Amino acid sequence: MWQSGNIYLITAISVIGGGLFGFDIASMSAIISTDAYLCYFNEGPDGPGFNDSTTCSGPRSNTQGGITASMAGGSWLGALMSGYITDRVGRKSAIQVGSIIWMIGSILCCASQNIAMLIVGRIINGISVGICSAQVPVYISELAPPSKRGRLVGTQQWAITWGIMIMFYISYGCSYIDGTAAFRLPWGIQMTPAIILFLGLLFLPESPRWLAKHGHWEQALEVLTLVHGHGDEHNKFVSREMEEIRNEVEFDRANADVTWKELLKPNMLNRLHIGMFTQIWAQLTGMNVMMYYITYVFAMAGLKGNNVLLSSSIQYIINVVMTIPALIWLDRWGRRTPLLVGAVLMMTWLFAVAGIMATYGHAAPAGGLNGIAAESWITSGAPAKAIIACSYLFVASYAPTWGPVSWVYPPELYPLRVRGKAVAVCTSANWAFNFALGYFVPPAFENIKWQVYIIFGVFCASMFVHVFFMFPETAGKSLEEVEAMFLDPKGHKYLGTPPWRTSIVRRTLDMEPSKEGVAGVEHKESSEEMMVPGVMKREDIV
Repeated sequence: MWQSGNIYLITAISVIGGGLFGFDIASMSAIISTDAYLCYFNEGPDGPGFNDSTTCSGPRSNTQGGITASMAGGSWLGALMSGYITDRVGRKSAIQVGSIIWMIGSILCCASQNIAMLIVGRIINGISVGICSAQVPVYISELAPPSKRGRLVGTQQWAITWGIMIMFYISYGCSYIDGTAAFRLPWGIQMTPAIILFLGLLFLPESPRWLAKHGHWEQALEVLTLVHGHGDEHNKFVSREMEEIRNEVEFDRANADVTWKELLKPNMLNRLHIGMFTQIWAQLTGMNVMMYYITYVFAMAGLKGNNVLLSSSIQYIINVVMTIPALIWLDRWGRRTPLLVGAVLMMTWLFAVAGIMATYGHAAPAGGLNGIAAESWITSGAPAKAIIACSYLFVASYAPTWGPVSWVYPPELYPLRVRGKAVAVCTSANWAFNFALGYFVPPAFENIKWQVYIIFGVFCASMFVHVFFMFPETAGKSLEEVEAMFLDPKGHKYLGTPPWRTSIVRRTLDMEPSKEGVAGVEHKESSEEMMVPGVMKREDIV
């Protein structure tokens, strides 16, 4: 079968797997405030069947938290499963498995007869998202050249933002339909990207590193030649990349068979902690909370009716647009700088919202606004506009920083022998906290109100400190050079080169030497000598 070697086409198709997560976010955030949803899944106390009110209360806060969080719970399980699946059948096939599971879950959501059936459908959707979100970054990082890796893997986040925006407007349009079709139709339409993903992957190559790891050396060379050599297997970059893959695979085979316990060994534990906390902190910024429950936030800021949905949609547009700078310049900015800057900016807007709500707002009547208990605070006038502005600025701060970096960074940390399993564990940490926060926020808005923003602001301050002291720079380094950085004999034992002393590499295997230089680093012509200062070469490690 014909296969494409265009790295941009490969990326464009594979990141649809990330778009599935975006579709899921918007399919819930745009629907939870609609009358059709609130009345069909109503648990009282208001609405037909409970009293004479024409306004339905919808699911209780705890129930809505469970509905929202069920997807993340499934994603946690899917992410853990993905390590085993991808090692057995390959990166590409694992993503295809995820797309099939998504279709099954979407059918169940579309046909939901009650809350239990909806939760089951969302759990199955979550398993799909967990598999795809864990393995799409691995697949792209193992095919992309070092100079483009950040940009290409970062498109996973861009795909998520596009998925959110597209699905939000589909759901918004469907909200004008009378009856249950208002939510069934968008939940059925969300199968479309999974179908495109499955069919598109048929025309893409497998990861050359996975092929080499499983002894398919000729196929690995063919893929490298197709993607990077333009048909010339003697291309300089192809030869160097093949040699590095060969050295890596041989080194891994000479050591031991890989088990999950490998991740808990002293020389791997620090990297596992960094990867997991990259994903954990990305959740504790509060961004996905803003995405899932933005209609609650804007309702508390005084917006009503369709104005809530339209104003919410603006932040999704901001999310798409503000991710673009990271796609263009992320490999120039590096990984540490966006994480540090993003943490400070998001902390600022979160504390600002908390201060404005505490100073100028007041508690809503018992039972919450519009009968929704989670809408527990009222702010109006200029302060309400300031809250909306800060919410937009928060999204604009997250989109070019923690959004893409949280997907780019973890796959860069691990050697080939454990990469699939390690990224699966990291992504499962993302979904575990996504689950917890999805469940926590509605009751939190109901009970502690504006103090929710204080909690997330403190998290942002904590992540700044953690990143500065523990997260090394990986931008511009080949995956093999990153491995050597963590084994630096002149650094701290088991930690490698101190993170604050690491810097971006401006010259990589697929580029000519840069005239910029890097903070005292001299890059030699030999690929084996292209290491960070004081780091062992591969043969020294052996």
